Amino acid sequence: MNSSSAPDSTPLGYPASDFAREGRVAVDIRSLRVDYGDFVAVDDLTLAVPPGEILGIVGPNGAGKTSTFRVLATLMEPTHGDVFFGGVDIAEDPRQARRLMGYMPDLAPVPSDLKVWEFLDFYAAAYGLRDAHERRQRADRCLESVGLSNLRNNGCRELSRGQTQRVVLAKTLLHEPRVLILDEPASGLDPLARRDLRTALQSLAATGATILISSHILSELSEMCTSLCILNRGRLLAHGSVNEVRSQLGNTRRRLTLGLLSPPSEAADWLAQQPTISELRIESARISFEFTGDDEAQAELLEALVRRRVRLRTFEERRSSLEELLVDIATPPLLP
Repeated sequence: MNSSSAPDSTPLGYPASDFAREGRVAVDIRSLRVDYGDFVAVDDLTLAVPPGEILGIVGPNGAGKTSTFRVLATLMEPTHGDVFFGGVDIAEDPRQARRLMGYMPDLAPVPSDLKVWEFLDFYAAAYGLRDAHERRQRADRCLESVGLSNLRNNGCRELSRGQTQRVVLAKTLLHEPRVLILDEPASGLDPLARRDLRTALQSLAATGATILISSHILSELSEMCTSLCILNRGRLLAHGSVNEVRSQLGNTRRRLTLGLLSPPSEAADWLAQQPTISELRIESARISFEFTGDDEAQAELLEALVRRRVRLRTFEERRSSLEELLVDIATPPLLP
């Protein structure tokens, strides 16, 4: 292959995604269904994920996340449906799919009798890197990308839980996959290590890698991911940015708090008459209330307050967190 046709690379040595260059969807899931006997774990899941996306897959226990990941990782066959990585049918050509995909399960085992570099060298050889020098360079690059270059000569038994997670992530990156499937990668990481993980994944996504990630640390997902997919009882409920997910779930509630220089009583009387406002509270020179309008309605509300000569000192907005959204999803409605 001549230099003009070789893939571009980044400082990490990660090749630019062919999917992005060729305009392909990176992960294309079509009508995916997974049954366990009479139990439907994944029910008609259809989802298209473009190159460079970090997609957080979120849902309560039993939502179908693990079954979906196992199918994507070619560890189990679906009841029916199709999955494509950049146009490659993972059922028809699983070997090629595995070349394109890196899978990191939750709590992946690491041999305790190996050093970190030996563990990575073993997997690099399994991925087909025959040259020892190239394997060492690739291992060092992957360790650097997860912030563990200084531990390459440490024994795996000496690693903390968080360090082990990052070594497994480094192993997952060895063959430079185009699609990363990460199940609870932040499990056991302290806040600093989670920040380093977030930085590493965002750097990989910037090269065109596509990352599907599940995590119980929902605040991390909202900061790390470019989009979210909400599953419940095997069905896709919403897909998009955090705000788009809120809108699709019908949860546009936000709590607004106004800090006032003028007396709050007049503003409170007027606010109480607005149909988009409820649960209004007055605390000294502050008024807070639930607001159900959209962003445009919120802007019009603030403009109306200024026209009424309400002197605003501060304005705060608090929207439903991912945790609150999931509680709403997982809590069944009360029977009449």
